[in-house]
Amino acid sequence: MDMVRSRILIFGASGYLGKYMVRTSMAMGHPTLVFVRPIDASAPPSKLEVIEEFESMGVKVFQGDLSDHGKLVSVIKQADVVISVLASPQHLDQIKIIDAIKEAGNIKRFVPSEYGHEVDRMTALPPFQALLDNKKKIRRATEAQGIPHTYVVANALAAYFVDYLLHPRDQERDAVTIFGDGTAYAVLNYEEDVASYTIMAATDPRVENRVIILRPPGNIVSQLDLIFSWEKKTGKSYKRLHIPEEEIIKLTETLPHPDNIPMSILHNIFVKGDQMGFELREDDLEASALYPDYKYTCVDSFLARCVVDPPKPKLATFA
Repeated sequence: MDMVRSRILIFGASGYLGKYMVRTSMAMGHPTLVFVRPIDASAPPSKLEVIEEFESMGVKVFQGDLSDHGKLVSVIKQADVVISVLASPQHLDQIKIIDAIKEAGNIKRFVPSEYGHEVDRMTALPPFQALLDNKKKIRRATEAQGIPHTYVVANALAAYFVDYLLHPRDQERDAVTIFGDGTAYAVLNYEEDVASYTIMAATDPRVENRVIILRPPGNIVSQLDLIFSWEKKTGKSYKRLHIPEEEIIKLTETLPHPDNIPMSILHNIFVKGDQMGFELREDDLEASALYPDYKYTCVDSFLARCVVDPPKPKLATFA
């Protein structure tokens, strides 16, 4: 498919997944803009380094607050496509972006911050469902304003969850934790691939006002699959420490908020198996089928990479 070069504005660009989006957008030849919170002396060095990296790549960096409607409109008028990668605590702040997009009147596509479940086709335990409901609100607000959009269902981020489940950097570890019985299937997509599919879809007329679901066949795995593959690659055997479903559900009810959120997410993905809990319909857009020439990183290949260069622990928001 011939890609249309678009001016892409990214919110949440300095976050975990946001950095992948910026780098991919630039690599694909799109003039790229980012909107970040004002940077002052209190900003962590890591954020300053990220902004310096963006500027060295030729990214146009705007600093401002989402509450500054006038500034938002003026920046949005300089873009063709808006991609939000804001973390879950800021999901409802996207209403401010939607209002500014509506006033600017020039945006050809808006991609709100999702990159997880197909929120309109599943349910979860209350702590996680509250986050999914916020994403639904953003979908409905986008549609109500008549804004051209694309929703990206990225399922689980592979580097993040491989690090969380297998701890590949900890060579002394001899046990792994299994949530439930380990047989439920999830979809683990490498972060670089999530960014690539998002950028391609955001500029693809076939995905306008549609949902794109990232469910490549090579990335559909269970926890037991992951552990078996990791043991085969490392030549080590790991003790299995199971946390039964009943205990996980109890923790979601007794842990204080927001500590109860991770357990409800783990339950949904790795116990209930909701990422694979619905069949793809004939009219669904599945990313690897829509872009067959794109060579995604399958889970097995990513694990092989982890043997040599395992991912560093992530501080990204769990949701």
